[in-house]
Amino acid sequence: MTAEVVVIGGGIAGIAAAIRVAESGRRPVLIETRRKLGGRATSFTDPRTGQMLDNCQHVAMGCCTNLLDLYRRLGVLDRIDWHPVTWWAQPPHEPDRLEAGWLPAPAQFTGSFLRMRLLGWRDKLGVARAMWRLMRMGIGGRRAWQGRSFGAFLQATGQTSRACELFWEPVVVSACNLPSDQVDAPFAMQVFQEGFLGHRFASTMGLSTVPLLELYDPAEAMIRQAGGELRLGVSAQAIAFDGRRVTGVVTDEGLVEGAAVISAVPFDRLDRLCSPAMKAADRRLQRLGEIGVSPILGVHLTYPVQVLQTPHLVLPGRGTQWLFDKGTDGSGHQHVHAVISGAAAWMDLDEAEIGRRVHEDVVWACPRARGLAPSSIRSVKERRATFAAVPGFAALRPSARPDPRGGIDNLLLAGDWCDTGWPATMEGAVRSGYAAAAALTGSGGMEADLPLAPLARLAGLR
Repeated sequence: MTAEVVVIGGGIAGIAAAIRVAESGRRPVLIETRRKLGGRATSFTDPRTGQMLDNCQHVAMGCCTNLLDLYRRLGVLDRIDWHPVTWWAQPPHEPDRLEAGWLPAPAQFTGSFLRMRLLGWRDKLGVARAMWRLMRMGIGGRRAWQGRSFGAFLQATGQTSRACELFWEPVVVSACNLPSDQVDAPFAMQVFQEGFLGHRFASTMGLSTVPLLELYDPAEAMIRQAGGELRLGVSAQAIAFDGRRVTGVVTDEGLVEGAAVISAVPFDRLDRLCSPAMKAADRRLQRLGEIGVSPILGVHLTYPVQVLQTPHLVLPGRGTQWLFDKGTDGSGHQHVHAVISGAAAWMDLDEAEIGRRVHEDVVWACPRARGLAPSSIRSVKERRATFAAVPGFAALRPSARPDPRGGIDNLLLAGDWCDTGWPATMEGAVRSGYAAAAALTGSGGMEADLPLAPLARLAGLR
């Protein structure tokens, strides 16, 4: 089969691109090295237990309009459970609840935030001052902070060390996969401006009720029904290039020809697929080797009884940032998924030490875990989980579209590392796939963001 469009990579960006290409009337052929879709946001069968486990806990938010649109197209929105309350551990007290009250955005969290025992009044006044600054600068004001860390912004707004450690840091490192003093300020600013201040629903958290892999099952049928093809378990070796245009993809099963190629693989993988001639012809490909990475660690623990009493729990000030309840079986054994973002310091630890540290954090946060030991521990290291959104990274992000000043005009790029305007998230991945498909087909494009609340606009967030 000669494909009209070859899509390399079956992660979320590749799925999004292939579906939009299929909807435009063109025939996609999606090539994926693994024998399943989803990329880093998927599931695997643990050979030790036979249990289906997610690589890591991936979260949707209300502001993720393109990700939710993809779920709608796949027909899986009903498999997302929405959580309007975020639980923050505060032992020996019950967890604090952060939830929207009756006030409109951006003031919807005022009541529950003021009731949080986690922070003192001086800490809370500092947080309010920084939030006001974020509103007044507007979305465009983020550009003035490009090249400086978010930690510098926190310092400039007089945040207390306690507020930085217990409030700002858990949010920033979870969303950006880097601590505040390392992440480029605009990435973290966007999280608060668009994820907390702009719309009441924006920060509502959506968690899959099924293994992540099951969210992508409908994509196979959709692509095939459009006349396309999936080649799973096929490894791309190189992108074929005739000196002017790409002509297809060389795989371990031979050449897959195409009138265009959408690369939806990580930047380091794309770097290896491109010849020196391609890099010389397209400036988007010339700085891929300069992009850094930041790891994520997911740890699955099974306890003999239910120890986590809330659907999820933020662990402020601890090495483990989040715990998620993945369900209790018929014998009463609870599956808890712990997540450590920005996990560079954990990568050289063995599983026993990882389990010991995470269990300590579980015991700190969950009184019912005291005196217990997990009956099983399974750690999943994603050493190259995301790009490192450090100051200066924005200059390295390529566009999905070819450079109008010269480039390979039938090579499109996708992946959360591309210039989506978003941090390394599933939303960013879908946006990149939609943008690549739109650049190729001239149809579709990205979904609109949630509209900013009138009071937020009045306060300057526009």
